[in-house]
Formats: sequence, C-alpha cells, structure tokens
Amino acid sequence: MIDKTQAVAQDERAVLIGLIHKEQSEPQVQEYLDELAFLAETAGATAVKRFTQRLPHPDRATFIGKGKLEEVRQYVAGKDIQLVIFDDELTGSQISNIQKELKVKVIDRSDLILDIFARRARTAQAKVQVELAQYQYILPRLRGMWTHLERQKGGIGMRGPGETEIETDRRIVKDKIALLRKRLAEIDKQSLTQRKERGEYIRVALVGYTNVGKSTIMNLLSKSDVFAENKLFATLDTTTRKVVFEQTPFLLSDTVGFIRKLPHHLVESFKSTLDEVRESDILMHVVDISHPKYEDQIEVVNRTLTELKSLDKPTILIFNKMDLYETQTFDEWLTEDVKTDMLNQLKESWQHRTHGNCVFISATERRNIEELRKTIMEKVVELYRERFPYKTEFFF
Repeated sequence: MIDKTQAVAQDERAVLIGLIHKEQSEPQVQEYLDELAFLAETAGATAVKRFTQRLPHPDRATFIGKGKLEEVRQYVAGKDIQLVIFDDELTGSQISNIQKELKVKVIDRSDLILDIFARRARTAQAKVQVELAQYQYILPRLRGMWTHLERQKGGIGMRGPGETEIETDRRIVKDKIALLRKRLAEIDKQSLTQRKERGEYIRVALVGYTNVGKSTIMNLLSKSDVFAENKLFATLDTTTRKVVFEQTPFLLSDTVGFIRKLPHHLVESFKSTLDEVRESDILMHVVDISHPKYEDQIEVVNRTLTELKSLDKPTILIFNKMDLYETQTFDEWLTEDVKTDMLNQLKESWQHRTHGNCVFISATERRNIEELRKTIMEKVVELYRERFPYKTEFFF
C-alpha cells in the first residue's frame, strides 16, 4: 500500500465542509455530511464542526470561495483542528490552494473512503485493488498533491530528454498502475478458477448499502464467523460459504457495501470482487429500515446493480433492524393494536411493491429469521428445478 501524507491519523479533530448548489439542496448536504461524519469516525477522526457554503457552482480555485475559506481558517486556527474534509471531490490545485491557506491537512470524500479501504484490506486481492484505486486517484492531482515521488527506478537512460520532475512522477504512477492492473488480472484468473470449481450450486449474494447488517445475516444463515462491526466498510473481501437448508445446498456470498458518491475508480478497481454479484443467481438486498433515508439507499444500490448489469436477477428485499425502526417510530403512548396496524401497513405496502419478495427481520435479535430461511429456500428450490432438474430428486 502506498504511504500517503494525506492518510487520516487516529484521534484527529476534523472539520467537515459541504457545498449547496442547484444539484444538492441544503437537507441533502446535511444528510451527506452526517454520512461523512460516520466515515471520518470509521477512519479514526472526530468531526467537531461543519461548514456549508451556497454557490451556483464550485469555485475553481478554493471550491468554497475566499470569504468562506477565511471563515474556516479562523476556526481551524483557534480550535486545534488537524484535518479538513470536503464532501465532494477536489482537484489537485484546489487541494494545494486550500492547504496553503488553512495550514492543515485537506482531503475529500474520495480520499477518505480510500483511506478506510486501505486500512480494511486484508487479502492480496483487496490490497492490490485499493492500491490501484489510490494511484488512479492521485494521477490527475499530482501537481497539487505531490511535489516529488520517491524514485522507483533511475539511472542512465531512464529519464526522457527535457523531462520535468512532475512528468517523471506521472510516468512512475502510470507504470505502477499498469503493473497493478497486470497483477490484479492474474489474481482474477485464480479467483475465476476457484469459482468454476464450486460446481453446479445455486449462488446467493448479499448486497446492500454499507453498514446495513449483511455480515451479521451472513453469520446467522451460514453459522460462520464473518467479521461484523457497526462501522462503514467493515467487509471488503467477498466471503463465500456453503449453506445447507433441509438437505438443499447453495453458496452464500457476503460482498462490499455500496455508498453514495463512491469514487468511480474504486468501483472500477473492485469490479473483480463484485463478480460474485454478477455471477450470482439470487440477490438478497439488505436494507437498514431504521435509517431515515432507507429508500434513497435502496436507489443507490439499485443504480450500482444496474452498472453491474445485475438488477434483473431474482431479488429478495430484506428489511433489517426492525427493532431499531420500532424504537424510533413508535411513541410510548401508542397502543399495541395501533403499532401492529402501522407495521402491517408498512409490510403490505412493500409486499405490493416487491410482488411479495420481501422479509422484515432483526438480525441482532434473531427475529423472523425462520421466515427469511423459508423465503430463501423457496427461491433456491425453484431455481434448482429450473436449471438442474436432475438434482431435484436427490435434494428434495
């Protein structure tokens, strides 16, 4: 993994900055900043202050304009702030200009997500994918972010005639990107071989927004010990387990969570990890129903699935964290009958919208897990009978 001066250190005090413009309303920006604060916490920083600026479009030099930047500078100087995080992508020159003014470390949302991914990467594949994404992020920002890269090759004949230092650095980064892509292709080939060796099993993949409880559900269904944590991107590497329900086996995979404004180069780098989604037969789309914007999160996941050409697969919508939803929604004075009626209306609405392909559960409280198992079983059996009819008699 590359050693970057922009990496987030533990216990850093951070300021968050969002821009209100014609494509982002103030409520949207506040919601994005809530998520940015959670990202900062996941990386080890603490968000102590938020600034928003209303502009028709980002300022080319400072993103938020000189006046607002001066306001931020005064706050940063007086409050022992070590880090400023912008919710939108910055150019190299913007980062350079802002850092000169604020005299502290400046990163954007993409760089913060990359930093988290770098910390969470465990397998060789994940490490190569993250490093590739980091170099792809750095390349267009070299002039603003980097004064000089450590020479990875040198000597006579290795430097072009009249080549400047920044041009040399660009060439180094491009060579590194090419090398990482080659290494990733080799790892992908090995992964493809492993997937082919799994035989004729129905494949089920858990997908969803980050931190909705996919890994907890994976542990419940497969009785395995997949790492689960109340932080964003706890899972980076795809984990696949063989699960058997009533003598019927299938493969269950846990995948990396999606998020708004996920850097494009990160999606590109992780396409091989998301092959589990593309090659799956059934999707289990997990939703955190306790989140106030859970329908927006569903839309974000559906857009990503569309990019992966997987939206048309048989899908079960799993509404998780019902315990939290009830705590947040129901006032103490409501009677049990009213609560039951409200829950029934919610369930009937989604049953109608998904044509019956949804389940409401609480993974932590193990509530309604049997109904979830039954729903999965029905889908798996239906596909086995359709695709592998000769196995039907043996399995069922």
